Amino acid sequence: MSEFNEFDQQGSAPSRDTGSIISHAFEMYKGVFLYAVVAMIIYIIGGAIIQSLTGFNSASMMEEMRDSGDYSNFSYWDAPGFSMYLTFSGLLGVLLAPLYVGLIYIVNKFNTKNSIEFSDLFIGYRQNFVNILIYSIISGIICSVAGFLCVIPFFFVYPLLLLGYPILLFENASATEALGKSFNIAKENYATFLGTTLLGLLISVAGIVLCGIGIIVTAPFIMIVMYSAYCAFLGKPRQLLDKK
Repeated sequence: MSEFNEFDQQGSAPSRDTGSIISHAFEMYKGVFLYAVVAMIIYIIGGAIIQSLTGFNSASMMEEMRDSGDYSNFSYWDAPGFSMYLTFSGLLGVLLAPLYVGLIYIVNKFNTKNSIEFSDLFIGYRQNFVNILIYSIISGIICSVAGFLCVIPFFFVYPLLLLGYPILLFENASATEALGKSFNIAKENYATFLGTTLLGLLISVAGIVLCGIGIIVTAPFIMIVMYSAYCAFLGKPRQLLDKK
């Protein structure tokens, strides 16, 4: 079980504009990036295990796509083990959602000048675990449907989900409450949320340019953006005490 203290007077919160939120996220990320890298390494190890179990080889598929020279007509579904890989990777994403929540928790401890422990990364498995999983499934379905609609709708839907994980953590909300609250706040400030999401995602995938391996460092940035956006629109959260 976990509970909250009174509002900690330390820490910062950005203004309600895209530039301020992204700048705040950068400052936070510099202090916690090692934990973010650990979270990504866990995800990559899980992905590698799934590839070995399903027989799907992403590197081989990328080579085939490059050799064919026709990315638009490439048949992904014909790749050995691809459909099973998608199923298991989706399950992995759901099971690791509490890890992303743990990263947000660590960011808040850094922001409020509290000491950080490695076990903090796993608070999502102790705090509001079921609702985090349910929210991950619901948001995953929403994003998948949007992604299948020519990809572009995904970028317009994702901003509406930006505050979900911080709300689940800091307000101990249910999955539907987090979804509804995130949607309503983002809808009223959509231009800011859209700009923040696009910049956050762009920075998160920038690591691909750095010989691919850089994605380990940059990918978690979008989770830090979620925290900074929460601080901007709902205020710096109270420090959560984890009773282990």
